Amino acid sequence: MKFRCERDRLVEALGTAGRAVSTRGGTLTALTGIRAELVGDHLSLTGTDLELTITVEIEVNGEADGVVVLPAKLTAEIIRSLPDGAVQVTVGDEEAEIISGSATFTVLLLAPEGFPQQHTAEADPVNVPTAELASAIRQVVRAASRDETRSVALTGVLLAAEAEGLRLVATDSYRLAMRDLPGLSLLGAEAQVIVPARALSELVRLLGDSETVEVRLDAGTASFGVGTAQVTTRLIEAEYPNYRGLIPSNQPNRLTVGRDALLEAVRRVALMVQSTPTPIRLVSSADQLELLAITPDRGEAREAVPAKYEGEELTVAFNPEYLLAGIDATSGDEISIETVDGLKPALLRSSEDEGFLYLLMPVRVS
Repeated sequence: MKFRCERDRLVEALGTAGRAVSTRGGTLTALTGIRAELVGDHLSLTGTDLELTITVEIEVNGEADGVVVLPAKLTAEIIRSLPDGAVQVTVGDEEAEIISGSATFTVLLLAPEGFPQQHTAEADPVNVPTAELASAIRQVVRAASRDETRSVALTGVLLAAEAEGLRLVATDSYRLAMRDLPGLSLLGAEAQVIVPARALSELVRLLGDSETVEVRLDAGTASFGVGTAQVTTRLIEAEYPNYRGLIPSNQPNRLTVGRDALLEAVRRVALMVQSTPTPIRLVSSADQLELLAITPDRGEAREAVPAKYEGEELTVAFNPEYLLAGIDATSGDEISIETVDGLKPALLRSSEDEGFLYLLMPVRVS
């Protein structure tokens, strides 16, 4: 294999494919590499950890076709360190020579036999508007669990067919985010799949300015095509919790407040409790909301925010990180926080976007 390519283009492609490369200790050596395949002037770079695969194709000046597995981290660091301009890569039987200007590196290759064969979903593609899908993913993916020792289903995002379109749901059992996309037909009637949250987060990174993303779903695999890149992931084979039963139908207390004012106030008050398990208290009265954070070894923070409140005077406490995530995910100028009492789940909604809701469990305080 032999080719020439501009450094910046190669750095970007290696970085994108490298996001799927395994970083776990004790992993197969081949999974720490990037598979490079050159056919004519088309270079395909693939990284995988078996659960997630990212492939990027770029145009280069090819001179000799071939397939090799390069050590991902070392190769990316070398290419990134080179000066601007063209990089020449020449591959022999056991090593790759990387040349740019007066710099020459020789890198030992990894055994290509150990790199897993890739499977791409074979279902017919569905083209989905990028802006709509990206917004929905950003809103819900933050609520997925990052704890792999708990239920594996909670580390994914549920995609479910609804009568009016597609629904995305994520929960870590402390909060839940749900987004409806009316008119988007991606699954068969009543069908649902669980896509790893990590794969969807990587997909959002790649969407950029593309107008559509090509989605393929079949038994066990989901593939997302964006321009010259493709993200492929194994679906999570598990039963998703009954999220519908978690969403309350009657919330007698309703607080309406400016989104940006609340977001900034929570960020300020949260400074008092950062790096601690202390929650932020929301004290609601007729014409204002008071935010309160008290820590025995630091002090306290208070801030009042203009608000409209309907219901009995109430104090409810939340994990500040989860509360901030919910406010940030909710669009519009105003948001509402609907509650029953200080112990039952609260609902965050936007008056301008009925398709999204964020459910948050309060924290018990004395």
